[in-house]
Amino acid sequence: MVKNYYSPSYEITPFTMAVLADFGKTEEYTTCVLETQEEFFVEPSPTKLVDFACKSFGASLKGRQEGTRDICNITHKAPIAIDPSSGMYFFPTISPINTKCSWIAHTHIDQLKMTDNHCTEILFKNGKSVTIDVSYGSMLNQIQRTAQFRYLLDNRIKYLRRQGADMVAEPYA
Repeated sequence: MVKNYYSPSYEITPFTMAVLADFGKTEEYTTCVLETQEEFFVEPSPTKLVDFACKSFGASLKGRQEGTRDICNITHKAPIAIDPSSGMYFFPTISPINTKCSWIAHTHIDQLKMTDNHCTEILFKNGKSVTIDVSYGSMLNQIQRTAQFRYLLDNRIKYLRRQGADMVAEPYA
């Protein structure tokens, strides 16, 4: 259900599918948030919302980007894990310093479609879709890079948990 309303504040959750840069009806810059059950507009830019979300889980957006670089050497348009334990992995559509940058939740994507106007339609698992003014190749690359990052980070977390379990099982071995 689409709800065209403005919310004074918003926090990204596991139900957030996309945080889109959008120009509202008043031609003021606003952000459109797509969730699994609703859509609405908020004041902060998409990148600011992502930074707020990262901070609510103990790190800044910049820190998350540096972590991505350290784990898989992605330096530009880096995907991030807002909260890996709840599957909140997002990637930017263009450079996050650009005001037209949107953020897409990797978990919610079902498929991509190339459009006639060199844009990309993102089809989400719940049947909703959105068209982004980014090439199909660029979007496909972002999805693949996010999948690589998720795989490497998830393996690192599993390894550390196993190491912790071994240390608890044999603390003086």
